[in-house]
Parts: sequence; C-alpha cells; structure tokens
Amino acid sequence: MAPAQLDQLDRIIHRGRPLKRGEHLFRATDGFDSVYAVRSGALKTYVVSDEGEEQVTGFYLPGEVLGMDGISTAHHVSNAKALETATVCEIPFSQLETLSQQIPSLQHHFFRLMSNEIRSDRELHMLLGKKSADDRVASLLLSLSARHQRRGLSDHRFRLPMSRYDIANYLGMAVETVSRIFTRFQQQQWLRVTGRDIEILDRARLCGQNHDPALEFTL
Repeated sequence: MAPAQLDQLDRIIHRGRPLKRGEHLFRATDGFDSVYAVRSGALKTYVVSDEGEEQVTGFYLPGEVLGMDGISTAHHVSNAKALETATVCEIPFSQLETLSQQIPSLQHHFFRLMSNEIRSDRELHMLLGKKSADDRVASLLLSLSARHQRRGLSDHRFRLPMSRYDIANYLGMAVETVSRIFTRFQQQQWLRVTGRDIEILDRARLCGQNHDPALEFTL
C-alpha cells in the first residue's frame, strides 16, 4: 500500500493496554466489533463444550490476526486468552470494511487472511485425523518454525509460548504422550529442548516425520 493509504489504516487502529498472562481478549458470545492484530506475546483461542471441557483451536503470534470468527454471526464463537504478556491492536471491523472498499490492496489482504483462517480449520481436522502422534507434534513444530521465518526470525531456534497441556489439548493427545515425543525427538537428535526453548537440529528428519507437506500450516 502507498504511504497515504497506510496512514489511513493507521488512523483506525486502536492500540490497547497490554494483556496479562491468562487475561481474556474476548469471550465466546461477546459482540463482534473488531478484529485484532497481535503486536507482541502470544494468545490462544479455545471453545468450551457443553460438558465444560476446553478445546484449544489455535495459537496466534505477533503479526497474526484473530477475532474473525465473529464476522458471520455478529458475536465471537471462541474465547481468546493471552498465553503470556501480550499487546494487540484493535481494528474496528466496520471502519476496516469501509476502508477496504476504498483500497483494493487492503481488501485483497483481508480476504487472504480470511482464506488462511478457513485453511487452518481444514488442516486442523486433517492433522487430528493423522494416526501418528509423532506426525502431529512434528507438524506443529514445523508450523511454528515457518511462522517465525516469515517474521524474519530464526526458524530453528524459538520459544514455545504455550504449555505442554495446551499443545496436547490442541493436538488431541495426552500431556504424557507429548512429553514422551519431545524426549524421543531429543534422543534421536532431531531437537534440543530446554524448558520451552526449542532448537531444531535435524529439519530433514523432522520433515520426513511430517511426510504430508499440506500440514505445515498456520495454526
């Protein structure tokens, strides 16, 4: 976009206060007014079943947009919670919609974001349908690696903002299974894991474990 168009976009963006770890950005059934761009930190989205069980549906890193789940329903259908101290930009959707009609490149970018959301939902279902738990964990790590690379950061050294519990919940696995897989990947010298810090040592083997390239997705 041209500088003048970027200025127009900047004028509608609201920069809110930081979210503390565990604080909600929005909850399911909250009215939908805005979408949100992550500036720093990380958030997760989740839904709660009728039985009160939480299901993690996505993780969002800096530069990524969340909150589009409410566009068609006029209210959010998921909850968004900070995994660590995070800052977000609020973009009022009505103003974004108006501006997008005036700036075709912005409209194209927003449509691409919506397409990515649909693709992520589809690929999550594909991932959960995979038989191998090792494949699921490898897919997650490769996705996070690719997302760090897109931000100009290291694609082989990064920190996991989410807990092992959240990883297990997202991947449809037991926490103990996730821990065993991380241990096994370390023993095979595919990874070095120190707490939440990850170093990919053998990307080729990790990619070989995740033999379906369609599953290296944006979560």
